[in-house]
Amino acid sequence: MPALVLVCAAGAAACYKPPPEAMTLKGGTLTVDNYSKQNWSNVEIWLNTYYRMQVKEIPAGGRVLTPLDFFVAGLGQRFSYAKMQIRDLRLTAKLPDGKTIEIKKEFELDGLQGVARQLDKKK
Repeated sequence: MPALVLVCAAGAAACYKPPPEAMTLKGGTLTVDNYSKQNWSNVEIWLNTYYRMQVKEIPAGGRVLTPLDFFVAGLGQRFSYAKMQIRDLRLTAKLPDGKTIEIKKEFELDGLQGVARQLDKKK
């Protein structure tokens, strides 16, 4: 009987498929997918915590594509994909019930920062 439980548990783990990422980067374009069943309103997307873009609404199942060069800082400076590195990407939005959703994209780190993060995860 215990062997059967292990086989079923292993089979369920093998079938698990993580949910797709809400924010994906490809070249100089950001794609935001609302995979939920709720509309997102008052959407703010922050790039490197300094550059921002606003979208009035992303409907349930909807998608927004935007060039990274559309992100603007508070004093009008534009993000330059050709000259700048992306270190942080976050999204906040309001749900129909008034609650806020927050999504942060995780990036792979190179060099010593990547090693340090892996060591922290093992603790």
